[in-house]
Amino acid sequence: MGDQTVINKADSTIICYAPTMITTNGIWQGDNPLDYSLPLFILQLTLVVVTTRLLVFLLKPFRQPRVIAEILGGVLLGPSVLGRNARFANTIFPLRSVMVLETMANVGLLYFLFLVGVEMDISVIRRTGKKSLTIAVAGMVLPFILAAIFSFFMQNKTDGLTQGTYILFLGVALSVTAFPVLARILAELKLINTDLGRIALSSALINDMCAWVLLAIAIALAENETTSLASLWVILSSAAFVIICIFVIRPAISWMVRRTPEGETISEFYICLILTGVMISGFVTDALGTHSVFGAFVYGLIIPNGPLGVTLIEKLEDFVSGLLLPLFFAISGLKTNIESIKGFSTWATLFVLIILSCAGKIVGTAAVSLFYQMSLREGLTLGLLMNTKGLVELIVLNVGRDQKVLDDKAFATMVIVAVVVTGIITPVVTIIYRPARRFIPYKRRTIQRSKPDAELRVLVCVHTPRNVPTIINLLEASHPTKRSPICVYVLHLVELTGRASAMLIVHNTRKSGRPALNRTQAQSEHIINAFENFEQHSGCVSVQPLTAISPYSTMHEDICNLAEDKRVAFIIIPFHKQQTVDGGMEATNPAFRMVNQNVLANSPCSVGILVDRGLNGSTRLAANQVSHHIAVLFFGGPDDREALAYAWRMSEHPGTNLTVMRFIPGEDAAEPAIQPSADPDGPRILTVETNNERDRQLDEEYINEFRMKHPNGESIIYIEKVVNNGEETMAAIRSMDNNYDLFIVGRDQGMISPLTAGLTDWSECPELGAIGDLLASSDFAATVSVLVVQQYIGTPHEEGSNTPESLEPSGEPHSGIQMMNRLSPSPR
Repeated sequence: MGDQTVINKADSTIICYAPTMITTNGIWQGDNPLDYSLPLFILQLTLVVVTTRLLVFLLKPFRQPRVIAEILGGVLLGPSVLGRNARFANTIFPLRSVMVLETMANVGLLYFLFLVGVEMDISVIRRTGKKSLTIAVAGMVLPFILAAIFSFFMQNKTDGLTQGTYILFLGVALSVTAFPVLARILAELKLINTDLGRIALSSALINDMCAWVLLAIAIALAENETTSLASLWVILSSAAFVIICIFVIRPAISWMVRRTPEGETISEFYICLILTGVMISGFVTDALGTHSVFGAFVYGLIIPNGPLGVTLIEKLEDFVSGLLLPLFFAISGLKTNIESIKGFSTWATLFVLIILSCAGKIVGTAAVSLFYQMSLREGLTLGLLMNTKGLVELIVLNVGRDQKVLDDKAFATMVIVAVVVTGIITPVVTIIYRPARRFIPYKRRTIQRSKPDAELRVLVCVHTPRNVPTIINLLEASHPTKRSPICVYVLHLVELTGRASAMLIVHNTRKSGRPALNRTQAQSEHIINAFENFEQHSGCVSVQPLTAISPYSTMHEDICNLAEDKRVAFIIIPFHKQQTVDGGMEATNPAFRMVNQNVLANSPCSVGILVDRGLNGSTRLAANQVSHHIAVLFFGGPDDREALAYAWRMSEHPGTNLTVMRFIPGEDAAEPAIQPSADPDGPRILTVETNNERDRQLDEEYINEFRMKHPNGESIIYIEKVVNNGEETMAAIRSMDNNYDLFIVGRDQGMISPLTAGLTDWSECPELGAIGDLLASSDFAATVSVLVVQQYIGTPHEEGSNTPESLEPSGEPHSGIQMMNRLSPSPR
């Protein structure tokens, strides 16, 4: 038999090929590698990946999602551009190779849809509010109606299909919102952490689920051209498959997870079993009459989240998304022949379709948004975002083409609609919607400015339960009283290990008796329990636990937004190093340092970085028996005044002994020139020179006020130390005895002082300032906890103003759960 024989019979093409021609004997034997299926497939795959990656790079400045580059890559390689050259088409993409290419693309699609299912959280749909549900429905119904009307003008009457099937395919294609693509666009536009982003994601999730159900029905009807009992059997058997997945397969997989000890990885045998299940699910649903990807998607949805979800994503993500999935998009492009769209009427149809598909969603979504008292601009932005097309629409179009519902012209038209509509979203949203950072007008952004007889609001950030004991002891030493209670927002920071979107969980009172699903949830529960016990025993502290799940690169946004929303005066964040058994300091996670630097640069209030070396955690017996020896090193400037303000508050506690050591420049101290930061590639350290004269005046006033109210006594000691340079300063600090539990120092941002000259030259962590870095270093003799304070300065107008306090926030911390809807392997 020859390489290939093409027999044209009516419209169909039959390809005959030699089954032995898979691998070549080599060019030295006279073989052409492109006549054999494996080398040809490898070349095609390489070409597709290289082309799409190149387009991703070229389209990045235009803020286009990856899906656009992948479809355009296929169009470029297909009959519209390069494929117009017959030699290129017959050599690189001959007809005999299509079967192998499509099979591999569908395997990639199968596993990608499985991953999408794994990352989706169905419980979000149960929790989502009426607003998201209504917006999702409105965003589907109107485009669907418009598609139904328009289908009468588009359908080729000789198809032999019922009008209902055609309406269903066209309606799903125009009304669907691509949830994975939207999640990426929102992340890129920095809208994920906004209310608009939450509504868009939850609405898209509901929309996606509805689209899958409609697609399953459409396929069932399309495969049985005369709507008969067969269609009903397809729908009923698919429903039975879903029920079996939920009530048989999910418990079996949960049993596998339970058999794995906490902290250990799931065994290779179980992983292999689960991944085989993807293909079995695809086979079953394909045999039943729906598409194989429907089975893979449902199977992914029933995978319990947690360590298993994370493991599956880590194993599959890069290979499937980077290598196999572009094949599917490329094949969609290869099938798209723009030349088939001929004549003015066809181009007019294309233009009207683009307008209709956009307008339907925008009008429907904006109308509901206005009903829910959102602004028109937000409504329009939401409508545009809901127009995001991508994977699901392409699956619908490919299935429609395979089932002969869509001809080449209709298919090409719809692919172009998807590309154009998705392509215009990001640039248009960037132009029309610029979320202004809402600057809540509250005055108590610092401890110094907070009234002594009012509630102090503190945001405490926690990475692991190890951070908790010292923080609780620090809060306890902060002297909460009935006159001046402390409201603590405890934020457990968790890295987002998935691909889609961040979330914020506001915890209810703990549901007792339910076991933790994974390590993250178990940690959250330990942290919440510790703070709830502290709340019960202290009496004058209210605690609101929250969990923020986001990438480390944007984690500071969650922290700063929450601080502003809750009108807190002080953020406490743990230092990125922890104490080792031998007393040294080792970095736990370099990403923590980046989070701290970003918080310092963007915080809406004062910040304290806590270097944790214990704080009487073991000797504490009761709140009234606690005993702390605290030292404040005062050099001058806003940060030192804030450090003193916090220590002043702590000194009111009957068990606290406070030593304030003020460093004064001697006669030999020289005013140094402004020097750049020791670490030019380090964090954004301020090197602007502050108004020295004004600061000195404010320092004198504040110190005098403190000394008048607290003359030297047993519990409070004020010392002045005259030093001339950094060496003398370091010697004075080292000479202090080791009886202290805590040093509180200012970060001294922007302060150029002769007293710290030279100390920054060997600075390991410039974000702590010269003195903080010295105290936190491993070679510092004393193993004492350190709190490095940065005061919120704000605008010059705000700093100098004595405006009365603005209104307090209404109500207590939110109860209930507020979720950022997500597609993420975080605790369900």
